[in-house]
Amino acid sequence: MTRAILVLGGGGQVGTELRDLAWPEGVTVHAPARDALDITDEAAVAAAIAERPYAAAINTAAYTAVDKAESEIGAAWRLNALAPAYIAAATARAGIPLVQVSTDYVFDGSGTGAYATDAPIRPTSVYGASKAAGELAVRTGNPRHAVVRTAWVVSPHRGNFVKTMLRLAGERDGLTVVDDQHGCPTSAADLAAALATIALRLADDPSSPTGTYHCVNAGATTWCAFARAIMAGARARGARGVPVEPIPTAAYPTPARRPANSELSTETLTRDFGIAPRPWQAALDDILDRLIGPAKPA
Repeated sequence: MTRAILVLGGGGQVGTELRDLAWPEGVTVHAPARDALDITDEAAVAAAIAERPYAAAINTAAYTAVDKAESEIGAAWRLNALAPAYIAAATARAGIPLVQVSTDYVFDGSGTGAYATDAPIRPTSVYGASKAAGELAVRTGNPRHAVVRTAWVVSPHRGNFVKTMLRLAGERDGLTVVDDQHGCPTSAADLAAALATIALRLADDPSSPTGTYHCVNAGATTWCAFARAIMAGARARGARGVPVEPIPTAAYPTPARRPANSELSTETLTRDFGIAPRPWQAALDDILDRLIGPAKPA
């Protein structure tokens, strides 16, 4: 029997990996383009979800321009809060589960260690507040849900930290990167695989756990140390790598405040779904292999 999974935000990093994923036999992915489905249009969302018997929906779409959100407040809230509310209501009417991707920015970053899924949220930016509202909309709108928070997502696709560092290394003789923000880099491919596992479990098992989960690659680092790992990986593949010097966040002011601590605990993800994310270093190697090529023999 063929089962269809609806993927919203299919043009982004995670959506691209979901479309490229090796799904089980009999599973098809429908990922309408942004110009084919405006998820901020309640009637359009309702019609799209009602038009075929989906097994589950995964919403990866988001307004992710963190700094622009501080001035484009309405746009951020429409895509990050209202759209999930419309999707939750429509999927609930259709009787299908919803997997919603969220962010570390729902936390203020003042905590120590890895945030548990039930830690109090205190967003300090428009982006974080709008994503927190989207979480609430999903929890209240569709009881068959999984809210999956992630952080520091990177891949060979679209714009992200890995691609930016590689580009800048080709333009400059050295880089300066903040070294007092801690977090867990996350491969979009690994996140997509986890989202697929959760969505299929929710679709197949009415007694499957629901709730809030964190999905990041294992291990924490700083942006500066992450950049240095990217440079080392580039050099190992015969590409240009440049020195990376640490700077404090205060030396790189931005309109939106970044969490100083974005570490997320994946304990409940492993407990409920058996997903144990691999170390971020291994995930980075895969991304660099795809962007540059395999490492040269030592």
